[in-house]
Amino acid sequence: MKSYEVNFDGLVGPTHNYGGLSYGNVASQSNSQQSSNPKEAALQGLAKMKALMDMGFQQGVLAPQERPDVAALRRLGFAGSDAQVIERAAKEAMPLLVASCSASSMWVANAATVSPSADTADGRVHFTAANLNCKYHRSIEHPTTSRVLGAMFADQQHFAHHAALPAVAQFGDEGAANHTRFCRVYGEAGVEFFVYGRSAFDSRYPAPQKYPARQTLEASQAVARLHGLREEGVVYAQQNPSVIDQGVFHNDVIAVGNGEVLFYHEDAFLETDKMLAELSSKLAKVGGKFQSVCVPRSAVTVDDAVRSYLFNSQLLSRPDGSMLLIVPEECRSNERVWQYLQSLTGAGGVIREVKVFDLKQSMQNGGGPACLRLRVALNETELAAVNPGVIMTAPLYDSLTQWVERHYRDRMTENDLADPQLLLECRGALDELTQILKLGAVYPFQIN
Repeated sequence: MKSYEVNFDGLVGPTHNYGGLSYGNVASQSNSQQSSNPKEAALQGLAKMKALMDMGFQQGVLAPQERPDVAALRRLGFAGSDAQVIERAAKEAMPLLVASCSASSMWVANAATVSPSADTADGRVHFTAANLNCKYHRSIEHPTTSRVLGAMFADQQHFAHHAALPAVAQFGDEGAANHTRFCRVYGEAGVEFFVYGRSAFDSRYPAPQKYPARQTLEASQAVARLHGLREEGVVYAQQNPSVIDQGVFHNDVIAVGNGEVLFYHEDAFLETDKMLAELSSKLAKVGGKFQSVCVPRSAVTVDDAVRSYLFNSQLLSRPDGSMLLIVPEECRSNERVWQYLQSLTGAGGVIREVKVFDLKQSMQNGGGPACLRLRVALNETELAAVNPGVIMTAPLYDSLTQWVERHYRDRMTENDLADPQLLLECRGALDELTQILKLGAVYPFQIN
């Protein structure tokens, strides 16, 4: 049976803005308060989806969230009609309104952790929505994320869904941004690679001093248990605390894996040699031959990696066994990074080609190509069981492009977030989107 890795990209929401909400994310903070362009952001994301579809890759779409989140503001004590809640929050606590308007759900690498059926005890694809507990504006996402994923992967014979882990710091879970899977073939058993920043209950593990470590070891272990993963099919690795303090807030900012290959920076992990040996040994037991591609700090510094998002790239398998690296335009703009990539593809290794995409609107808010996609490995039967409305096709691309053109503003500032009309625009757009994607009622305004 054929198997595929399907990339489900997050559709940028109508309230895309630069709120500077993510402490520890250098790009997010450095572009705070700048004017954003939601329409351009959504169209840039859709262009990447269509390009990958046109190259022959399986591509899907994951819907954005309802914003502003008026219910979240009500839980914080703002009362009255929807318009009154927004107006009062703007007057009394603008940072809370900005947080309630964040379009951060576009980065669906943080939506959930996904384990393919070949790895799980019950032979189903398992999803655990990430609690994103480290940041308030992201911690409010998982209820809607769970409903959207449930509508996309609804067949209980093939798919199992788990609620987010307890919403406390000890179980901080950032989803697939700290999770990679290695395998010989997508449909065969593989090795799932969980990367954590700290241990919540064991003080012997080091931790960063400046920025928070968002993923805990205990959260990663809990997800592995929920998914029914075998001990011999799991490897845990700790992120280097010093790179977290340099702005590497998720593992996907410093490493990316696909198939049998891990592409990573020399300074990404602690106990790197031990971790690589464990990955190699465990992958060999399921028929795979692990390969690592280490980028030396002498060629690309951590600062270069953070500024260019070299590792926040998509590593995709070609039919001939070679791999394609999808990178943002910022990689070409960084002389050292671009020079390294030219030498990499010219060396005759497994990574043979680099393609560049303009994702400036997302990049300025701290998310690159890898942030924008949730990878789901599926066999033919499972792919056929996915809601067909969310699988990218040329007609769907045209419909979504026209939908964005109709509903999105081309400029967004903090003052625009205080406009009650924005909520009505967002709800109208999302109500139409659920019909386009055949999701049913997934948003609070549709349910209540």
